[in-house]
Amino acid sequence: MSLRFNTVVWHRRTFFLLTVFAIVALSGCAGRQQSSQEGWEPLFNGTDLTGWTIKCKPADRDCEFWKVDDGTILADSLGHEGHDYVWLVTDQEYADFVLRLRFQAYRDSPGNSGIQIRSRYDDEAGWLDGPQIDIHPPEPWRTGMMWDETRGVGRWLYPDVPQGQWVNQAMANPDLVFYYADEGSGWNTLEIAAVGTRITAWLNGIPVADYDGSGVLDDAAHQAHDVGLEGHIALQIHRADQLRIRFQDITIRQAHTP
Repeated sequence: MSLRFNTVVWHRRTFFLLTVFAIVALSGCAGRQQSSQEGWEPLFNGTDLTGWTIKCKPADRDCEFWKVDDGTILADSLGHEGHDYVWLVTDQEYADFVLRLRFQAYRDSPGNSGIQIRSRYDDEAGWLDGPQIDIHPPEPWRTGMMWDETRGVGRWLYPDVPQGQWVNQAMANPDLVFYYADEGSGWNTLEIAAVGTRITAWLNGIPVADYDGSGVLDDAAHQAHDVGLEGHIALQIHRADQLRIRFQDITIRQAHTP
């Protein structure tokens, strides 16, 4: 079965319905008129990393790869290859939510990043389990696809690719829009909605992922590490990668029990 979207119309109709579903589910009061900002919480104060913790193996604890620069969160490991994964992890956990952020990517950055959701770091093992929305400046078409870092899984969830196989550009939405720092606005807007086992993602307003994780995100492997349905949000510097990327305007809207 082809993994490509059939038509642009199908894309827009499907993701419009999913967007409506997510907004209704997260509002907790569908009949009430609300302002566009109501219920949105900032995850970054623009000044320091309050609310976030760097997670990594002991050998990398002196690496100063994450910092606040010019009102943004800057990840910069350029010139360094001998490191393991270095994560910036929210102190708070989240279950059902819509997450919005902007990121700036650079042409001279060969490394990989991503947004972990509903994840958890094992300090003893030095590993972060959970699903990730990929950000990959060297091959922008991969941005928005979903990888699973969970031990025992380690494969692409969306597109749904068997363990040991890899995604390719033919599987990406051909309408995807990606900006480097030197073009367009210089920033990309990424929105991720997680409601139950359904996860969707939009890049610059274009749908790039629609994943129904029933039977996967709630399976034994994810339950064993208490991830998939609830956990932390994390920003990634991939193992051994030289990466430079900025994040700002990170906000979240959580589900509210009526």
